[in-house]
Amino acid sequence: MSDTYSSENLKKLAKMGELAPQSMQAFQQFDRQAFAEGALSVKSKELIAVAAAHITRCPFCIDAHVRRAKKAGATNQEIAESIMVATAMNAGASLAHGAVAMESLEHP
Repeated sequence: MSDTYSSENLKKLAKMGELAPQSMQAFQQFDRQAFAEGALSVKSKELIAVAAAHITRCPFCIDAHVRRAKKAGATNQEIAESIMVATAMNAGASLAHGAVAMESLEHP
């Protein structure tokens, strides 16, 4: 078996396009629309994507969206800060789930 996160594996997505062409085309169209200039700038959308990619832990998305954010004009500091926002959100979610544990403590 190959390394799951090898960039060579991305080439295998072509197989998905062959097996589910309409769905793949719909996804690609949606992706283009979601990242198009709108109420949010492309730069803002890419910084959001950098943060989201860290939360979803997708190395391919991290790589792609950091590159796209740079291309859209994001600075290294903006990219780093978006990652720190993601880190805070992830830590906050873990902390918030602590409320479930505290509730469980009350009901042995």
